[in-house]
Amino acid sequence: MKKYLLAFVFGFMAVMLMACAGGSDEAAGDEATESEVTGGDVENATELKYWTFVELHMEFFKDAALRWNEQNPDRPIKLVAETFPYDNMHNNLLLALQSGTGAPDISDIEVGRFPNYLQGEPQLLPMNDYVEPEIDNFIKSRFDIYSKDGNYYGMPTHVGASVMYYNKEIMDAAGVDIDSIKTWDDYVEAGKKVVENTDAVLTGVPTGDFLPVWQMISQRDSDWFDADGNLTLNNQANIDTLQFLQDMVYKHKVAEVMPGGAPHAEEFYAWMNEGKAASVSMPMWYMGRFTDYMTDLKGKMVVRPMPAWEEGGKRSAGMGGTGTVVTNQTEHPELAKEFLAFAKLSKEANIKLWNVLGFDPPRWDVWEDPAVKEDNKFYQFFGTDIFDTLLSVKDEINAVNITEYTPDVATEINTNTLINVLRENKQTPKEALDQAQKTVEANMQ
Repeated sequence: MKKYLLAFVFGFMAVMLMACAGGSDEAAGDEATESEVTGGDVENATELKYWTFVELHMEFFKDAALRWNEQNPDRPIKLVAETFPYDNMHNNLLLALQSGTGAPDISDIEVGRFPNYLQGEPQLLPMNDYVEPEIDNFIKSRFDIYSKDGNYYGMPTHVGASVMYYNKEIMDAAGVDIDSIKTWDDYVEAGKKVVENTDAVLTGVPTGDFLPVWQMISQRDSDWFDADGNLTLNNQANIDTLQFLQDMVYKHKVAEVMPGGAPHAEEFYAWMNEGKAASVSMPMWYMGRFTDYMTDLKGKMVVRPMPAWEEGGKRSAGMGGTGTVVTNQTEHPELAKEFLAFAKLSKEANIKLWNVLGFDPPRWDVWEDPAVKEDNKFYQFFGTDIFDTLLSVKDEINAVNITEYTPDVATEINTNTLINVLRENKQTPKEALDQAQKTVEANMQ
């Protein structure tokens, strides 16, 4: 456990911590604890305690509690919602579950930490009775990452569908029809036109954030681990993906290393904001980074599917996430499960995920609902076809395999592999991934 936490802090947290926040709300360094009570003035209300590490999630559940009490006056709840710093919440929750006392009724768990809570006999209550009747209306892969032995424990907060964000102003100036880009080879050819006809490059490649690479290998039905938890860092699909990125920089010269090394770096925001790159591929939850940090691009950016590796291939991947659970320490298991299903699984709840949080709802059957078509800052920034893009890729969103050693992979990829291959160009992708495989294998012993 000690090794896991140390690796997580220095590797994985920087990537996945931001996965569910529309802005900068998931701040692990913020030591303030927020608390809010909803329904405290309602007579005979049953108290349910909820833990989270994202203040915005607390607002989302407050809204759900108010709606629940309006619709269920005979079974009102008093929701005590508390927001803790990221590490504090996850560590305290794990200790409480292991010790058998002190856990809340309901809690968020970030996807990178979720495997810890599934080891042995999960101290969480399965939600199958609520999930199974509705699962055909959802992106099923978003439940798979929070499941074990056929039981669904975590209720997803978003799809995290990866897309391509294009600067249409630059692409138009380069003479590129973005809707003609179907494959990654098409993408490179478009990049050659961008470099030839504009002052921009096609994109940036990361050297300190493995998520952009992860989503590309997921498109190939590959991963860092296979479904059985075996380490597959240096498989051929992963080597080919890293080779493609290296070639974009050094062979085709259509890409540059991301300023700051990552799509969350201030230097990268400034670079994009100044029109230095024509595109970036990230999940839908990255829209908030544009609206908050790259405001000069309003009206210039559009959202499209990722290019596929081949015609007919997958054009997206599911990245990041938070699963909300009911713990086995709740004194009100049926009420807690029913409320969680109300808050996360219903149509209205999924519309609220978009309207309140700006997340792509995991329930795809609301993507055409008039309520998600109402004007907001994201439509004003990216145009009105955001959900058209989502609908076009809804069956192409892979789940990823996350294990207790994923943080070790993140540390190795972010601190050695990407730097050696993409920034310094001193190793081939095969050499770097062979080295990474050996390093992580040693950590797994």
